[in-house]
Amino acid sequence: MPTTLPVQIDIFALFIFLGIVQGLFLAFFFLSKKPFWWSNCFLGALLLCFSLASLEIFLCYTNLMFQVIHLIDFAEPANYLLAPLLYFYIRTKNNNQFNRKDYWHFAPFAFYFCYCCLIFYPQNPIFKYNAYISSYHPQLPKLANEIYWDNRWVFLWKDWVNEITAFSLAVYLVFIFNFIRQSFQTANLPFFSTQNPILAWSRNIFFQMLSILVLFLVVKSSFHRDLGDHILAAHLTLIIYWLSFQVIRQSVFFHPAKPVENEQKEVKELKKYEKSTVTPAIEEEVLQKLTEVMQNQQPFLQPDFSLPVLAKLLKVSPHQLSQVINDKLQQNFFEFTAHYRITAAKDLLLHPQYAHLKIEEIAEMVGYNSKSAFNTSFKKIVGQTPSEFKKKL
Repeated sequence: MPTTLPVQIDIFALFIFLGIVQGLFLAFFFLSKKPFWWSNCFLGALLLCFSLASLEIFLCYTNLMFQVIHLIDFAEPANYLLAPLLYFYIRTKNNNQFNRKDYWHFAPFAFYFCYCCLIFYPQNPIFKYNAYISSYHPQLPKLANEIYWDNRWVFLWKDWVNEITAFSLAVYLVFIFNFIRQSFQTANLPFFSTQNPILAWSRNIFFQMLSILVLFLVVKSSFHRDLGDHILAAHLTLIIYWLSFQVIRQSVFFHPAKPVENEQKEVKELKKYEKSTVTPAIEEEVLQKLTEVMQNQQPFLQPDFSLPVLAKLLKVSPHQLSQVINDKLQQNFFEFTAHYRITAAKDLLLHPQYAHLKIEEIAEMVGYNSKSAFNTSFKKIVGQTPSEFKKKL
């Protein structure tokens, strides 16, 4: 009869379990978020892989795997998803481009999943019991298994899965680092700049995944087989909660829209310039920087975009920025913002990739919290409503 051990519940087990629950919730949040963006899809899938990997480690660490021995290594194929999902999340977060030819990056996962379905998953419970205790409880005696395959080379791919995972993650991290570095250079920003929120977020995600790779190498070289995997699962939990904190902090829920009368009051106040010291040369310089930031970084797509936020990006005072927009562009800030947002909305409405989206989804993508406000601005600038514009395409 196979030997079983009592269930082990400690601080690591509880912490990992909480990470699994939070990771599944966050994965569902991103995968179900509307409108559909590739970046949300890839981040949700990455979090789902984190959660499944942590769940398997949780079952093994707590000895619950003895009760569900058929689930041993059920999440192992997800190892081949981590690196490409991270790469495409960073890429689509910055340019939202994903083509059919990119699917080949997921071929290793598909092949390994088929390999497991043919070679490992159909094995009998004794075979899987021996596989479990050899990784987590090497002190326990193995059971005789009459159906054990004599051709050990069949399991060579599985025996090297940790090394292949580390190599894959390292290669993709190099690609990601080069992509982020080039993006910062294109935006004329230093690598550790915080002026572009999307690039800064991508850089932070890169360092989080780099920490996973470093810890993976340390744990695998310090512990026999999989005995240190609970440390990796705890680290994944920390990253999941860090992501949750970032999502909550950036939520529109914490940035309520200002009443219309307050916005009008701000416009009037900003138009009342005192004797300005801004020279025409300074105005031209600020205008050039303003155009570059609006075209390259597109901060107007964020729902909490405001005059102080834009002024901070340009490193000028809100009063100076307002003066430049009024004097050089003959617009107030809200007209200026609407021009960029409606131009972006027209591009989305004209693009076949977004033909399935509703008007309110387009409005949200270009920074509007209200469909009525979007319709009003669109009709004022274009001369027709978004629905009319879309019907005439």
